[in-house]
Amino acid sequence: MSETIEFQAEARQLLQLMIHSIYSDKDVFLRELISNASDALDKLRLASYQDKDLEVDTSDLRIELEQDAEHRTLVVRDNGIGMTRDEVVELIGTIAKSGTAEMLAQMKDAQDENAEDLIGQFGIGFYSSFMVADKVEMVTRKAGGDEGVHWESTGEGTYTLEPVADAPQGTAITLHLKPEDAEDSLHDYAKPDTVRRIVKRYSDFITWPIRLLTSENAENAEDGDTEPINSRKALWARARSEVSDEELTEFYRHVSHDWQEPLETMRLSGEGTFEYQGLLFLPAHAPMDLFMREARRGVQLYVKRVFVMDDCEALVPEYLRFVKGVVDAADLSLNVSREILQQDRQIQAIRKRLVRKVLQTVAALQENEPEKYATFWTELGRAFKEGLLTDPDNQQAILGASAFPSTHSPDGNTTLKAYKERMPEGQESIYYLTGATRGSIENSPHIEAFRAKGYEVLLLTDQVDEVWTDAVTEFDGTPMASIAKGDVDLGGDEDKPEGFDDLLTWMGTELADDVKEVRLSTRLTASPACLVGDPGDLSPTLEKMYRAMGQEPPVTKRILELNPAHALVSGLRDKQGAGDADPDVARLLYGMALLAEGGELKEPTAFVNTLAERLQKTL
Repeated sequence: MSETIEFQAEARQLLQLMIHSIYSDKDVFLRELISNASDALDKLRLASYQDKDLEVDTSDLRIELEQDAEHRTLVVRDNGIGMTRDEVVELIGTIAKSGTAEMLAQMKDAQDENAEDLIGQFGIGFYSSFMVADKVEMVTRKAGGDEGVHWESTGEGTYTLEPVADAPQGTAITLHLKPEDAEDSLHDYAKPDTVRRIVKRYSDFITWPIRLLTSENAENAEDGDTEPINSRKALWARARSEVSDEELTEFYRHVSHDWQEPLETMRLSGEGTFEYQGLLFLPAHAPMDLFMREARRGVQLYVKRVFVMDDCEALVPEYLRFVKGVVDAADLSLNVSREILQQDRQIQAIRKRLVRKVLQTVAALQENEPEKYATFWTELGRAFKEGLLTDPDNQQAILGASAFPSTHSPDGNTTLKAYKERMPEGQESIYYLTGATRGSIENSPHIEAFRAKGYEVLLLTDQVDEVWTDAVTEFDGTPMASIAKGDVDLGGDEDKPEGFDDLLTWMGTELADDVKEVRLSTRLTASPACLVGDPGDLSPTLEKMYRAMGQEPPVTKRILELNPAHALVSGLRDKQGAGDADPDVARLLYGMALLAEGGELKEPTAFVNTLAERLQKTL
């Protein structure tokens, strides 16, 4: 019995984009369908290893492309894992991914030259069929299932489903091709030469045989005599000299679903106790799901050229989740689970070498290819810095391969190695300050004396900076110190003026509910006061982050530091010495310091009223 179902709203929008084609190169549809077919074959072979009761024939797993020039159809067929009726509805009728709305907005706004990187990121390659076909049919049956399903749509608002009793295992997609249109780059996909060219360009490395069936050779196909039109060579097993840059690019696109070129390619291998080969890539831009909770992480895992697992998280730490590629191990079981991999000694050894290789590659880009490194840091630096908190074994290597804005670099970033080389005599620490924006940090009172001394300060504005800075105490033997925490020694203690003890005691009493101590400052030159924390205290920005997540941070009193050279402070000292000090002035000083560091007033209305009152008295 046939049923008609409406596409989900986002799916309808996407289909319209495909029908009206945002792509200049429509050949990508075949790459997408072949990639999906290859995944289905991988999953079937893996299922046959894991489920010995699954009755499937895996002796001739393949992808077939069947052309009919007379009826202008192209069929992409595999005998892989297949789908149930519910899986068809879930995988094709809906786009169940967060961020879909943002993706669609990007696709609508994208130009042809940067649109291709969007197509595969949400697993939507099937929809690209509608760029070249005005009707698409699909017949599929899940391996081990009794009944198949027929799916059909013209890409408008609905699709039809009906059961098929005698469907073969796997999936066959029939494209009813649109007329050739050279001006719109719509080629004749019913011609064998066209399909051969696309497979050679995009899918030559697919390890499963891709057979081309035409009216001339269709009869031989049943006997298995049709030769594959792809080379089927595993790129990671071939010498670099035997692999072209274009092949590497297409392989990257296959494993990453990113249709830009990779930023950098990495090879790794091991012999002896643990034999493995790997082909890894750094992307040239941040994946759309890089900071989403359900982001894909990990590389593909093979065992002796047999696909075992997609997104093998055990091989890649969270902070390198943008790394894509393949690792092929020689001695693992084909029936290995994700849970077992977490504890596997060989996997852990490969993981360590993989991480080391990535860190060495990033460091080499930093040293030798500054433009590439700048791209890496702009796109992926925020995620990369998470390793400073989560990977203590490689903390120094991550820190050395990182870059940070600083007072020395108005427009760019600096490395810590370069920072150290610029440190003047007498400076003993690498200084930094965290905050919401570069502007707010540069205008912070905390930075005044450091600027006057000629000391460079790192300006850290990413949310992750608020966290890792508490975990990292030094770089290459040089301490790292926040200029907003602790009692900073900038020299000149012997020049501290006397006669402020009574003022400090009085203000400490007046502000006891808000501060833990009032003391004179060596870090201020222009501002009257600032608030500082003890080492380990939460910063104001971090407190805001906790509150934004619905968590109330512990109450932490700060230290109020006063600038003895400021007229407001010296005037208040004189008033207090004469027994005429006004507590409102003390509270205003505290409020000003709180606002200057990015904090929030407990009672902003009271502060404003008091300030207005004081200003009125000056008129």
